Amino acid sequence: MCPVALTDTVTVTYTASLETGELIEKRDENNPATVSIGSGALCKAVEACLFGMEPGQSRVIRVEPEDAYGIHYQELVQQIPLAHFQGKLDPKPGMVLSLTVEREGESHKVPATIAQVHEDAITVDYNHPLAGRVIVYEVSLVSINS
Repeated sequence: MCPVALTDTVTVTYTASLETGELIEKRDENNPATVSIGSGALCKAVEACLFGMEPGQSRVIRVEPEDAYGIHYQELVQQIPLAHFQGKLDPKPGMVLSLTVEREGESHKVPATIAQVHEDAITVDYNHPLAGRVIVYEVSLVSINS
C-alpha cells in the first residue's frame, strides 16, 4: 500500500494532551476520526505528520502554540468592574461568559473566561483557553480510505 498523500482520506486515532499529561481530546478505535488531508479538520501540523505514514504506524508530535490555538496575548486579558455584573450573575474563576466587544465599529459577541475575581472587578481572558500551550499528539494511522 502507498503511504499517505495529499488527496487521501484517512482514518486515525489520536490523543491530544498538554505537556503536563492533561487530556484535551481522544479519538480511539471505538471513535476514530476520518479526515480528508488538507481539509483543516485536524491542525495542519497533525495533518503534515501523517504524510508518508502507512496503516499501523504511529507518531508523537509536539505542536507549538502558534500552530495550535495561538499564542497568549496579554492585551486580551482585561479587568471589568464587578458592578457591571451586579444582580446578573455570581462570577467564579473558570466561568466562560459571552461578552460584547466593539471591533471596527461593529458589536461582536465573544467568549471570555473569568481568570480571577477581585473585590471590585473581575479579570477576563479573551484568549482561547489553550492559547500559549504546547499540544502533544499521539497519532496512529488506522487506514487510508481513498
